Amino acid sequence: MPSMDGFRLCREIRTSSKSYREIPLILYTATYDSPTDRALAQAVGADAFILKPASPATLIAAVRDALQSAKPSRIAGTNAGTGAHTGAQMGDDANILALYNAALVHKLESRNSEVQESLAQLQRAHATIIELNRLLETRVEQRTAALEAANKELEAYSFSVSHDLQVPLRQISGLVQQMKDSGTSRLDDENRGLLAHVAEATAQMSQLIEALLAFARTTRSEMHFVEVDLNPLIDKVIAGLSLDLRERIVEWRRSALPRVHGDPTLLQQVLANLLSNAVKYTRPRAQAVIEIGAREGRGNEVVIFVRDNGVGFDSQYADKLFGVFQRMHAADEFEGTGVGLANARRIITRHGGTIWADATTGNGASFHFTLPRS
Repeated sequence: MPSMDGFRLCREIRTSSKSYREIPLILYTATYDSPTDRALAQAVGADAFILKPASPATLIAAVRDALQSAKPSRIAGTNAGTGAHTGAQMGDDANILALYNAALVHKLESRNSEVQESLAQLQRAHATIIELNRLLETRVEQRTAALEAANKELEAYSFSVSHDLQVPLRQISGLVQQMKDSGTSRLDDENRGLLAHVAEATAQMSQLIEALLAFARTTRSEMHFVEVDLNPLIDKVIAGLSLDLRERIVEWRRSALPRVHGDPTLLQQVLANLLSNAVKYTRPRAQAVIEIGAREGRGNEVVIFVRDNGVGFDSQYADKLFGVFQRMHAADEFEGTGVGLANARRIITRHGGTIWADATTGNGASFHFTLPRS
């Protein structure tokens, strides 16, 4: 009934000249439930008035009662064959209209009350959500500020300690060199060997401290984001590796890299770390193959990868690879401080990207990192 409600339908049936005007009619409603509505139902010729929801037994009983009380002719004064009728049986039209209007007003008032209550509930829920969001944002800001303060304090502490350690190391190195220069003739081979070990350990410690300082500087340095063409950065890094490539056979497989949004100085450092690692760990190979390329990432990201055919590593330790001083190979096999990849991860993280590695022992390694497109 898209164009009328049950009351009007009931009245249209009862005032119709068709034969179906005498069938029993039951109004079954969940909306109209006032005494005025019941009076209107009786005025328009309904045989029963039932509120939803009702049990099947109640509905069956209502239908049975309506069938039993139905009369051959419901409209007094109906002229056979013409369908004409008087208004006595159906009630006065003005009275019906007044009842109908009252029912509509009651319905509108009920719906309006329901809408107002729903609106009030929505407003209360909205206010609660806003307050929860405000509390959450405050907590996030507090936690973020505390974390940033802790990180800055830790970085400053690491920078200070690393810087202060250089002074005694330089003194130790200087004293060892003086002993070697002045006492070589008075020292036997064993003592000269011990001095050499002290000098070597001091130099290694100095390298580690320098690596830590570089790591701290990477974190503390200000970033300058611009559009970056990675291809000339690759050229510079490979040119800087020329000394390590002497008497080596290295096949470079390069694809054109897209432009990205980042700090060119820091991104060159990432590429230098990854390419120097590839060169270092392919040293046992008669012919090294190093591949550099890119593929599509999620959204506006691009994935850059560096792949080699070197010695690789056990992939179950891939996550540890990016920690400070974490190494997959012994120092006497391959030189290094174990800070380069940690530095690379810190730089990529500051660019909003991620870095990860895949490898198998003896079958090379692949390093991947994401950056935002320019």
